[in-house]
Amino acid sequence: MNTQRQYLKAIYLIQEAEDGPASTGDIADTVGVSPASANEMIGKLQERGLADHEKYKGVSLTDEGIRDAREALETYCIIERFLVEVLEVEEEAFRGEAKQLESVIDGTVADRLDTIIDRSEQCPDCFDAEGDVCSLLASELPASSGAAD
Repeated sequence: MNTQRQYLKAIYLIQEAEDGPASTGDIADTVGVSPASANEMIGKLQERGLADHEKYKGVSLTDEGIRDAREALETYCIIERFLVEVLEVEEEAFRGEAKQLESVIDGTVADRLDTIIDRSEQCPDCFDAEGDVCSLLASELPASSGAAD
C-alpha cells in the first residue's frame, strides 16, 4: 500500500538528488507503481496544496509538502532504527518491515519510539536515498557478503 507519505518522501528525495523537480517516471519507480498511478497521487497532492506539477517539467513540493515529507522521512528513520537497534531485525528484513509499518505508524507512536532509540540530530538529513536507509544506521550494520541494494 503506497500512501501519501511515501510519495512525499519519494518526491522530496528525488528533488534533493536532482536539485530540481522530480519526474513522474522517477517517482513511479521509487514508489514501485505505474506512471498512471503516480500521476493520480500527484494530482491528489496538488489538490491538497502539497505539490506543484508542471507538465513536462516535473513535480515540486510546496513548503508544506517539504515539511510533511521531512516528517515522513523522520518517521521512516525512527522505524528503521527501532527495528534494528531495539528489535534486532536482520538487515535482510528491516527495510521491508519499515516500508510496511510507515503507513500505519502515526506521529504519536513515532515520538514514543523515538524516546527508545538513539536518533541523530541530523535526522532526516542523514538519510541515504540510494540505500533507502539512514546513513548512520547503514554504517552500524555489519557488511554482508554479496548483498545488493
